[in-house]
Amino acid sequence: MALHEMKDAHADDAETDVFASALSGQVLPKHRMPEDHSPTEVVYELLRNELLLDGNAAQNLATFCTTWSDDGVHRLMNQCLDKNMIDKDEYPQTAEIEARCVSILADLWNAPAGGAATGCSTTGSSEAAMLGGLALKWRWRSRRRAQGLPAGRPNLVCGPVQVCWEKFARYFDVELRQVPLEPGATGLRPHQLGAYVDENTIGVVAILGVTYTCVYEPVAEIAAELDRIQAEHGWDVPVHVDAASGGFVAPFLHPDVVWDFTLPRVASVNASGHKYGLAPLGVGWIVWRTADLLPDELVFDVDYLGGDMPTFALNFSRPGGEVIAQYYLFLRLGRGGYRRVHQACADTARYLAREIGALGPFTLLYDGQGALPAVSYTLTDPEGAGFSLYDLSDKLRARGWQVPSYPLPADRGDTVIQRVLIRHGVTRDQIALLVTDIGRSVEQLRTAPQAVPAGESRSGFHH
Repeated sequence: MALHEMKDAHADDAETDVFASALSGQVLPKHRMPEDHSPTEVVYELLRNELLLDGNAAQNLATFCTTWSDDGVHRLMNQCLDKNMIDKDEYPQTAEIEARCVSILADLWNAPAGGAATGCSTTGSSEAAMLGGLALKWRWRSRRRAQGLPAGRPNLVCGPVQVCWEKFARYFDVELRQVPLEPGATGLRPHQLGAYVDENTIGVVAILGVTYTCVYEPVAEIAAELDRIQAEHGWDVPVHVDAASGGFVAPFLHPDVVWDFTLPRVASVNASGHKYGLAPLGVGWIVWRTADLLPDELVFDVDYLGGDMPTFALNFSRPGGEVIAQYYLFLRLGRGGYRRVHQACADTARYLAREIGALGPFTLLYDGQGALPAVSYTLTDPEGAGFSLYDLSDKLRARGWQVPSYPLPADRGDTVIQRVLIRHGVTRDQIALLVTDIGRSVEQLRTAPQAVPAGESRSGFHH
């Protein structure tokens, strides 16, 4: 006969049930590391439970960033946790895959044939934009010094840019000349350049997918105006295209839009792999038309990781998984797959635009056609509506939706708009539910307006 020793069932439960554990029975340490370790599963479940307080990424319609990834991305990211992108001697195949991605993007953006383009991955398009700006500044300064001219007052001309360009200007001592929006405009207009460009202009930033309104600025027309300015004044001003979002949309949905290295004046392009490039958070790209457009002085040779390697970055160590995931997506989707994914998003954006237009109180600024898969709109009668778009954002937030409201840049700061971004993973059904919630919220606000104290400032989401 087998003998069985009886155990204390309650003691077993205390050891195996997460919510009967010692750690679960106390407030988690927040300012001092605990004295000893805790079981892996207990800590994991308690943190997972706390993270439920975050918003639902699927309902975050404010962010441009990827919020859905397939199983292949998850598996590759897990396998690449130990790969340091900066250490090209230890991880030569990861470095090779980065080089392949740069070549693919140079081809996608119509760089000159023959492999003359150069570029690298970054932590995102903000870092990529700053690297592009540094190259502009160094080249301008070298030209000025070669001509025996002063090189102490560089400026950069742009329209309504993302905050990374304001950071670049402040951090690297460049005057940022932001051109105000004209009445009815949603981005920089070429004829405005003449009043802002001069001999100290290191470059003009053209935005392919304006953060505020999601439209493309007319890069070809901007380049043509700079041609005219050069003919008149002799100032050879390059264009950097900030294609953070549009660089992964225009080649597939708008092949007739001329914006990239097809234009000789375009010196460099940056883009976010983790936006419409569909890669997970943490990867951007910068590509220069030719290698000579990246000054040698900006490239460092590092020899203390096992080999002598060049590097151009604002930070040092960073994970390689996002680069691997980007290459995986290039291979898995191909041009046809990217086209189908973004077309589905664009179709959903047009559906949303029709529904928003039919609701009554809104005027569309951008209807999802011709640029990013998104919609932006304002109140037709802000004074008579009985509510503000900020009120509407608050109502929608109660249902889990994050829909940003914010004023346009100068000189249209009196116009408050809302913006909805359609990304991979945002379905038609979700947007139909959003429309229902917008309609319900509008009716509630009309019958019971929000009480906002006079003079109280309102702000939207800080994305």
